[in-house]
Amino acid sequence: MTEYTPPKVWSWKKANGGTFASINRPIAGPTHDKVLPVGKHPLQLYSLATPNGVKVTVMLEELLALGHKGAEYDAWLIRINDGDQFGSGFVDVNPNSKIPALLDRGGKTPVRVFESGSILLYLAEKFGEFLPTEQPARAETLSWLFWQMGSAPYLGGGFGHFYAYAPEKFEYAIDRFAMEVKRQLDVLDRRLAVSEYLGGDAYSIADMATWPWYGGLALGRQYNDSATFLSVQDYEHVQRWAKQIDARPTVQRGRMVNRAFGDPAMQLHERHDAGDFETKTQDKLMAAE
Repeated sequence: MTEYTPPKVWSWKKANGGTFASINRPIAGPTHDKVLPVGKHPLQLYSLATPNGVKVTVMLEELLALGHKGAEYDAWLIRINDGDQFGSGFVDVNPNSKIPALLDRGGKTPVRVFESGSILLYLAEKFGEFLPTEQPARAETLSWLFWQMGSAPYLGGGFGHFYAYAPEKFEYAIDRFAMEVKRQLDVLDRRLAVSEYLGGDAYSIADMATWPWYGGLALGRQYNDSATFLSVQDYEHVQRWAKQIDARPTVQRGRMVNRAFGDPAMQLHERHDAGDFETKTQDKLMAAE
């Protein structure tokens, strides 16, 4: 392996970036004009069922299960590998060009909300659910929410990229991020050894934010054989928590929304009302006959 010597001034090489080279670029802003579709509900979600996208669809399904009719939503598929996130309409909702993005059209002036953690917090406060109002439980829940937001880039952009997506495998990069991910799993395991959920006794937005990333890792759903590589079975309390949340029907529905990869039976490209799940189930049964 030839050691890399950084140039004095970095320049962009379009082929750089491995699996996602076609959509990586060092500038912001739209690349093309495209108006976003708008459905019948006040809440318009533009997303893809990556871990960050799943956070929000799980939250919305949880709110609906509690009877909050105002949480009905239209979920539109944003195909990031095709560059949909760089359309002018999407950039207007999220200038950072990342999914998910939410537009709340329920008031006189539409409210745009971007960054998955911000969307969870917005919805929790809007509907008064999944976020304690009293201290210290509120502070604990928010601390774990922001822990996830700060930690996940090491899992996804760090370990996941170099282990699964980079065009070349480098021992230093993989070891560096594997060590950090295992440290994070240990942080979670120690917390979950003394608490049923991350924020305390109650399921909250901290769990909804963290589960799609670390629960998916613990259940062997991310980055090829990374579960074996990282010995995720050793984190007993993370395993308990991951399986407990995975069993929730709301989570199972949330995982399906805006999914355009993997098992076709788990894909619901768009969601406009609860009947879309029923239609999907009927299609699945007919296919099995």
